[in-house]
Amino acid sequence: MNALSKWKGKIIGGLIGLLLRRPVFIIIGIVIGHLYDSGAFSGKRKPDSPSPDAGMDPYAVLDIDESAAMDAIDAAYRRRMSEYHPDKVANAAPEIKELAERRARDINTAYEEIRKRRQQP
Repeated sequence: MNALSKWKGKIIGGLIGLLLRRPVFIIIGIVIGHLYDSGAFSGKRKPDSPSPDAGMDPYAVLDIDESAAMDAIDAAYRRRMSEYHPDKVANAAPEIKELAERRARDINTAYEEIRKRRQQP
C-alpha cells in the first residue's frame, strides 16, 4: 500500500467539503473519508488500531519520533487533537462522534504516557 492510498478517502472527503463551502462539511468529509480508508464501507474492515493501553507505542499515536523534543511533541499533540476533537463533530452521526471520542482518548493517553516517561509536570 503506497502512502497516498491511506489518505485518498480523507483527501476526497476534504475536497468535497471545500466545494460545499462549509467548515463542518470539510470535517465531516474528512471523517467519512477516514471511515472509507479504514474499510468501513467495503465490508473488509481493517482491524482497529490498538490503544496505547494495549501496548501501542504512544509516539506512533502522535505520529512523531521518539527522539523529538518536548516542544515538537506538544505541537504533534495539538495537531492530532485538532484532527480528532469530538467538539468538531458534535452535530455529526453517533458513529462519527464515537470514533472522534475514541481517537481523542487514545491521543490524550499517548500524550500523558510520553509526559510520564519524560517526567514532565
